[in-house]
Amino acid sequence: MPTLPALLAATGLLFAPAAVHAQPSAQAPEAPRASEPPVVQVSEEGFSLSSADKAFVLKLRGQLQGDGRFFLDDPERAGTNTFLVRRMRPILEGTLFGFIDFRFMPDFGVGQSVIQDAYIDFRPGEWVSLRAGRFKTPFGLELLQSDMDNPFIERSLTVDLVPNRDEGLELHGEGDGGRWQYSLAVVNGDPDGASTDANTDDSFDLVARVFAQPFKGRESSFLQGLGLGIAMTRGLQFGSATNTGLAPWRSPGQLIIFSYLSNADTGEVVTAHGQHLRLAPQGHFYLGPFGILAEYVRSSQEVRNGDARAKLRHHAWQTAVSWVFGGKASFEGARPAKPFDPKTLQGGALEVAARVHALDLDDDAFPRFANPARSVRVARGFGVATTFALNRRVRFALNFHRTNYEGGAPDGGDRAPENALLSRFQLGF
Repeated sequence: MPTLPALLAATGLLFAPAAVHAQPSAQAPEAPRASEPPVVQVSEEGFSLSSADKAFVLKLRGQLQGDGRFFLDDPERAGTNTFLVRRMRPILEGTLFGFIDFRFMPDFGVGQSVIQDAYIDFRPGEWVSLRAGRFKTPFGLELLQSDMDNPFIERSLTVDLVPNRDEGLELHGEGDGGRWQYSLAVVNGDPDGASTDANTDDSFDLVARVFAQPFKGRESSFLQGLGLGIAMTRGLQFGSATNTGLAPWRSPGQLIIFSYLSNADTGEVVTAHGQHLRLAPQGHFYLGPFGILAEYVRSSQEVRNGDARAKLRHHAWQTAVSWVFGGKASFEGARPAKPFDPKTLQGGALEVAARVHALDLDDDAFPRFANPARSVRVARGFGVATTFALNRRVRFALNFHRTNYEGGAPDGGDRAPENALLSRFQLGF
């Protein structure tokens, strides 16, 4: 039967592909797909290394501020003329798995080594993030503005009543394209005008802040640069002879102008002892080259000196206006229309600013809790500032601040006015 071999051969050819598919293990394994290379970027924003999908990002940035501080018409030599490195901060930040952010920022300025920021953010969405670690307390508007972006070299008198950096947990977020923001935090509890590293009294502060920019992103509205908000803190603070829970307050020239009684004064020690409340309405408005920022801070603090107790109410406020020639004003600092070109000497921006501010201490603080011969009752000041921004990251600044005082002199009179001339070279990347 000559046709039988041919029939069997044809049948085998028909079923051969099916047999191959029925035995996948006999196939050679598919070559693995080459992974996409990481992305390396170098720009004015610093150095970054990221995965192709941006799920993993590592950024290296930094800040450097070199200052000159000079006191004019200072016969009592209350201030020291000096050059100093005000801030020197390497910054390491990034993202893990696409939803966990982190930031680590030490500071080696003013001859000290401190950790300013060290936190992680669990960020499942734009509207909610959970921050844990050490961070700025979400309270004062000017303090929440980066010191690299402030038109003034030193912050206003309001920061004397504002908590600085603290450890704790913060729930925060924004929505509608940044038109509203909120923060809710539980922190150890800072003294006014200071930072803390640990909780020493077993109590915590609650912090809440809301801020709205209802016209943000609406190009047709001249109010898109308007922002209004309010912040508050509430907590119990109890100090001791070794850790009073209170801090001295400083002038724009960084001289101590108020401090509570301590062993150095009379052998008496004033400590925080009870409820501490703060309230701060705040706002800003930016339109083209024009900018204005204003805030008011009220701090109510219960204190103790031996058997004497009191609830002291202190107040501070400030208003600062600025104008940018060759650029736009913003909460994130002056934005030059184009960077400075050293070959043509064109570009860059000049920002000029003026500020009035005041700090008013409770009369009941004297003399039982503060020495009227060393601590002022009222500080009122004004300042003018000029800043040449070569670009977003390099700036030269010159400020003059005059601060007048009531009280604070050994003879029972008024402390001599402070006239501070401040200069700064600043580099950020």
